[in-house]
Amino acid sequence: MSSPNRLIEGFARFRGDHFAADDVVYRHLVEHGQTPKFLIVGCCDSRVDPALIFDCAPGDLFVIRNVANLVPPAEDRVGHHGTTAALEYGVRVLGVEHIVVLGHAHCGGIQNLMKTGGAVNPDSFIDDWMSLAESARVSVIEEFSHATEAQRQRACEQRAVLVSLNNLQTFPWIAQRVAEGNLKLHGWYFEIESGQLLDYNATTRQFEALLSS
Repeated sequence: MSSPNRLIEGFARFRGDHFAADDVVYRHLVEHGQTPKFLIVGCCDSRVDPALIFDCAPGDLFVIRNVANLVPPAEDRVGHHGTTAALEYGVRVLGVEHIVVLGHAHCGGIQNLMKTGGAVNPDSFIDDWMSLAESARVSVIEEFSHATEAQRQRACEQRAVLVSLNNLQTFPWIAQRVAEGNLKLHGWYFEIESGQLLDYNATTRQFEALLSS
């Protein structure tokens, strides 16, 4: 079994970097609170850390991470809705100006969805959660019948991002801010192999590279 010493050593370096006598970053964040402009809905995959990918400082991002970076639709019932509660806090309390749904290649959640064929094991929290992206899986199976397994998974990963973007609009306090021009929604896709970042273009209905090379 691995030791937590690596994490403790990392914390020691972090503390030395950010809590030195002349460092004001965290002092400012404590005194003035957090004011992030970007809310990221990302996957809990260990390879896809938004703060690392976007090279951001503490306080820059309000991050929600779950399996396959999914956003559930608005529901009337009150319950234990971690993603929804975090969205509400980011939008209604912090007043973020952008929401980015950050999908990625080789997503284990999407892989599970494709392999189970949408079947939900009642004893599996993962299966139940991934059913949120069932419409993406179905559309990919219908339209990519002759594609390889890898191609279908990639397509499903990207379409799941679109499902989440649509679900975001089902929340009145998000839809209103979007309509007023105070909030923008983005669908991005991180290619782990190439280190490329793709953005969904609603006009062309394609994911296109944000950087030229």
